[in-house]
Amino acid sequence: MGKPKFGAIQKVLVVDDSRLQRRILVASLKKWGFEVVEADNGEDAIALCKVDPPDLVLSDWVMPGMGGLEFCRAFRALEMDQYTYFILLTSKSEKQEVARGLDAGADDFLIKPLEADELRARISAGARILDMQRELSDKNRLIESAFEELRLAHDAIDKDLMQARKIQDSLVPELRRDFGNSRVSMLLKPCGHIGGDLVGMFSPGPNRLGFYSIDVSGHGITSAMMTARLGSYLSSKHFDQNVAMEQRFDKFYALLPPENVAATLNSRLMADAGIEEYFTMVYAIVDLRNGHLKMVQAGHPHPLLLRKDGSTEFLGTGGLPIGLIENAVFQQTDVYMKPGDKLLLHSDGFTECRLADGSLLDEEGLQAMAQDCLSDGGGSDFLDDMFWRLTQVMSPDDGMGDDVSAVFFEYNQS
Repeated sequence: MGKPKFGAIQKVLVVDDSRLQRRILVASLKKWGFEVVEADNGEDAIALCKVDPPDLVLSDWVMPGMGGLEFCRAFRALEMDQYTYFILLTSKSEKQEVARGLDAGADDFLIKPLEADELRARISAGARILDMQRELSDKNRLIESAFEELRLAHDAIDKDLMQARKIQDSLVPELRRDFGNSRVSMLLKPCGHIGGDLVGMFSPGPNRLGFYSIDVSGHGITSAMMTARLGSYLSSKHFDQNVAMEQRFDKFYALLPPENVAATLNSRLMADAGIEEYFTMVYAIVDLRNGHLKMVQAGHPHPLLLRKDGSTEFLGTGGLPIGLIENAVFQQTDVYMKPGDKLLLHSDGFTECRLADGSLLDEEGLQAMAQDCLSDGGGSDFLDDMFWRLTQVMSPDDGMGDDVSAVFFEYNQS
């Protein structure tokens, strides 16, 4: 028969105060191919282990000075990179004594007098356990290394997303602005670092005002990039780039009809084959002198009109999202607002918010929430109160599963 293979066990420490017993063990171990180190007491054995830990320890139970149990406890207290298999050699076979040995840190026992075949079998069993343990340790190190690489990658991505968030925030430089006696307030709360919602407002001149609420399909970076593109199409600073305006007589900019703006945006998206995203939108323009509001709804939730007399109604006819169908036709909705009336544009982050009972907030819930919040004030306070109340009723399991955005227009005749 060839020499047995013992895998992880290469070096063995034999600890016994009997020189004869050590010679018998060492002879067999060397014949099987092991490197063997000897010690005749526990103290010397500990000193050897501190310098160069073995793969296997064979230690007598009863020795003068530091006995086998004490040596085992002291050995297990050492800080070592790899686990060492420990076999106690004893004439004790009682279960109570075996339990004491296990408590001290022993892995196995051999009853004296030793049989060579049994010793070799026990060492083979220990080698299999060490092989599995060290293989597991190697895999754990690989996993830890992979986790560290993932952490570094996540930190880099997180840093990029934080910068992207700053860029996206710059698309909405102001969340509140007065236009004469009227006022526009806006809310933008992405569900992650960045989102696919966009709100905005612009005014090319006295008494002329445009504002919008947009929700790009999907989430994440792609949707955020689309909002950046749409922000440039509806710029509040560069009127010459704003597709909702037209320069006339080289003197002033006029607001184009909302349905034309929707058609233009639709044509631009459909012309770009690389864009698969679409978006919903409500875009409105208003003449602040008489409250005449013109609006286009392109697949976006119906805006809520809150009349001064306490009555409410949802505006719009629905319409198709922008970027789905070529040459889509968009319809305009006209309404006259009276001083004291208010209009709320909102994303489906409100109406499709899942509540604690599993239902959705829906339009009826939004309407009730808006009427309650009106009693606490207007402007940004109204929107902040709306968002706070939404967070209080949303399902704790689902949380904020979508971006939440809104535009709140308060009309008072100039």
